[in-house]
Order: sequence, then C-alpha cells, then structure tokens
Amino acid sequence: MSITTLLSGRTAKAPAAATTDVALDLRNVQKTYDTPGRPQVEAIRHLDFGIRRGELVCVVGPSGAGKTTLLRSIAGLLELTSGEVVLDGEVVVGPPEGMAVVFQEYGRSLFPWMTVRQNIELPLKEKGIAKAERRAKVDRALEEVGLTEASEQHPWQLSGGMQQRVAIARAIAFQPSVLLMDEPFAAVDAQTRAELEDLVRKLWKDLGVTVLFVTHDIDEAVYLGERVIVLSNRPTVLMEDVRVNLPADRDQLTTRSDPHFGELRGHVYELIQRAKRGDRPDAPAAPPAAASSPEEA
Repeated sequence: MSITTLLSGRTAKAPAAATTDVALDLRNVQKTYDTPGRPQVEAIRHLDFGIRRGELVCVVGPSGAGKTTLLRSIAGLLELTSGEVVLDGEVVVGPPEGMAVVFQEYGRSLFPWMTVRQNIELPLKEKGIAKAERRAKVDRALEEVGLTEASEQHPWQLSGGMQQRVAIARAIAFQPSVLLMDEPFAAVDAQTRAELEDLVRKLWKDLGVTVLFVTHDIDEAVYLGERVIVLSNRPTVLMEDVRVNLPADRDQLTTRSDPHFGELRGHVYELIQRAKRGDRPDAPAAPPAAASSPEEA
C-alpha cells in the first residue's frame, strides 16, 4: 500500500459529535474474518474506549490477541464487521488524513533508492504541499529525531534504529493529529529500544500529538504510557484500562527503579497471564457452590 493511500484522508461525519477533548473514539468495534470455505474467525468481539487529545496510550495483550488487527482497523486499513472508529468527530471509513502509522517493518516502509530527506518528503509532495513548506517540515522532523546530519544518506547506510527514526520523522512531518505505532521497536536491540522510547516521549511532549502505541513489551507499555489498555485473548475484549500514574518526566533509570513502576508492571503482567488462561470479563459467572446440608456440616 502506497504512502498516498495511507494518508489519503477518508472519513465520514459521525452520527453523534464526539466530545471536544476526545481525539480517537472506539465504539463497539468488532472484527470477524469470514473466508469462504474456512471457519469464521472472530478476532475482536467488542471494544469500547476513547483516547483524549494529546494522550499517549499503550496497548498490550497476549500473543494473538489481535493487537495489530485492532491498529489496522483503527487506521482504516481493515474494514470493521460492526461498530465504528471516530477520529476528531468523524467516522473512519478509510485511511484518514489526520492519522499517520509507524509500522514494525521499517525497512519495508522506506525506499532504499531515496535519501533520508526524500523519504520523509514523499508523502508531503504527494499531498501537494509547496516546496518551501515541505523543506521546512522535513527540516523540523529531522531535527526532532536527531537525523539532520544524515539527511542525504540512504536508508541502507543507516543502522536499524536510525532507519526507524526516519520512519518516525516521515510520520511526524505530516503533522497528524493521531500517531499509531505498531510494535515499532521490536526489531532493534535493547539499548536502541530505550533510546527510541525516550524519543517517543520527547516527541509526544514537544508536538502535542495523540499517540496509540501497540507493543508486546509490558515494561515498555508502562514506561511510555499514560494509560495501558490490556486486551483479553481472542476473541478480543477489554481486560482492563490501567491508569499509569507515574511522574510526567521519566527516564530509563529512575522511572524503572520506582517501586510503583514495579507494582504497575506486576499488575499488567498478572492481567495478561489471566488472559492467557482464558479469563475474560465477558465470561459467564461461575454458578454458586451448592450449600452444605446440616448433615455434611
């Protein structure tokens, strides 16, 4: 799928206006795969949650819980079976203009024959933005991700972490209202991952963008997010919406050494283990145990 398609901008007016402080609203989202000749697969059973404007929210869940399906549905890349995703008060019916996506496979999303600058500039050019404005937006994006000196290099000349910075720069140069990130640091080493996590927190604060960050890493979710959305096993429902009440200023040493960080991490971990065992909030309640007779007492 081309960058133009991703950023083409297709939305429809929502039947009910969203509250002004809600950037992204999921309303009874359901997704079922119905392939002829194969059993129907219910990926997402029911999801309802909203993300306030300027909030950074992480999504975690067991492997196979449908995290990527959810993100692609939110991005308008997959058609919902029912329910709706509302972005800035408009129902998403295709890749919306106000949303950008950073995928895990950064190497596939960058064009190796283009320079770093050309890769970042491409979606702006396809949108018809004037040359001077494009240059200013690209310059700022390069500065934000620390790649100004690498602007004329090609992706294949850069490390994996630097390539992912290029992908992030391309997303923020477009100045989206919502930035979706699909396990973007899964393929980099631990040190680079920590640096990129801090970059995301910095960009979030500097740019005021709303971020939905999908990850399989519990520590990463707690470190980055203001909230952590924990998903059940498939068919997916919401296990818990965990508030991360850690200080706004975070760093890898101090924050991760905070006892409350450990408590939050342990709580999210336990939720995911419960989800793996099949626990889910929509499961029918177990019947009450039969009362003992006086003879048995």
